[in-house]
Amino acid sequence: MMSLPEAKSNHLVSRISVSLSQDLLVELDSMVECRGFDSRSQAISDMINQQLVEHKRQLGDEVMAGTITVFYDHSVSGLQKKLSDLQFKHIDAVISSLHVHLAENKMMEVVLVQGPARHLQAIANEIITLRGVITGRLQLMAAVMPPLYSLT
Repeated sequence: MMSLPEAKSNHLVSRISVSLSQDLLVELDSMVECRGFDSRSQAISDMINQQLVEHKRQLGDEVMAGTITVFYDHSVSGLQKKLSDLQFKHIDAVISSLHVHLAENKMMEVVLVQGPARHLQAIANEIITLRGVITGRLQLMAAVMPPLYSLT
C-alpha cells in the first residue's frame, strides 16, 4: 500500500508495505544490527540501490562512475607497465588511480573510472585477465561525476 510522500531530510520519501516470512525478517533484523543500519528501511533502501545499479550495469549504456580494484603480484615481469599502459589507453574513462604496496610482493590498485557501464566492464576485463593479477572487481555506482573542465 502506498501512502502520501512525507518530508524527511529535504527529500521526499514514500512509505510502502512489504510482506516477509518470519525467517527472512529475523535474518534482515540480524543484518541490520550487524551492519549498523539505523533501521530496516535504511537497509532495504541500500539493497534496492545495489540492485538498481546492477540493473543499469547490465543494460550497458548507462554512464556510471566506479572503481576497478585489482590485487596482483608485483614480481610478475612487465605487469605494472601493462596496467599503466591500459589506463593510458582508456584515458577517456580512467579518472585516477592509487596503488598500495602490500606484503610479499603483493599490490592493490584502485582505478577510478567513469563512462558507459559496458565500456567500464571491458576495461576491467582487460585489467583483471592480465597474467599476475590475482583477483579484481569492477564496482559501479549509479552516479556521475561532474565534468572536470568546460570546453566553452
